[in-house]
Amino acid sequence: MVIYSAKFEISNTDVSKCPMGQFHEYAFIGRSNVGKSSLINMLTGRKNLAMTSSTPGKTMLINHFRINDSWYIVDLPGYGYAQRGKESRKEIQRIIEDYILERKQMTNLFVLIDSRHKPQKIDLEFMEWLGESGIPFSIIFTKLDKISSSAAKKQVELYCKTLLEQWEELPPIFRTSSVDGRGRNEILDYIDEMNNLPVS
Repeated sequence: MVIYSAKFEISNTDVSKCPMGQFHEYAFIGRSNVGKSSLINMLTGRKNLAMTSSTPGKTMLINHFRINDSWYIVDLPGYGYAQRGKESRKEIQRIIEDYILERKQMTNLFVLIDSRHKPQKIDLEFMEWLGESGIPFSIIFTKLDKISSSAAKKQVELYCKTLLEQWEELPPIFRTSSVDGRGRNEILDYIDEMNNLPVS
């Protein structure tokens, strides 16, 4: 798939204010500082489409980006940022859950995992909740340029093994680097396939 246009459309904290219409939406989520904004910029080929920050927990809104005037990338708030206060964490959880459970146009949720870390309880529990809620999702391993190819292979295998302790089969898995563009074509091809399906 060729990305010929990518533009920011709207930010909000209320799922009812998300764009009207029947465009497919592909949402991206992960723990704070997992490389979400960098990945979105890499996928779209736009350096500053999603604002990156060295400060974890910066995204606190549902951000819609219209791609090729025919589908959306949705940047969701990161979860698990310990420095936030209790009320702030509850608000972020509400925003995330409302969007994921209520947004009919969401075709797939991409869950981002930092490839440098062992399986984290918060990610595993989040994916378990997605499964229980019947939410279609895929896993994207990020920052593969930060570790050797052998270490990356071990990390991904460990993660898959851990998931299979709870799951009968694995969701689609992508391996990426926002630095060298690894995984870009695979993700865009996957989105292209799903764009041909009717919006549920």
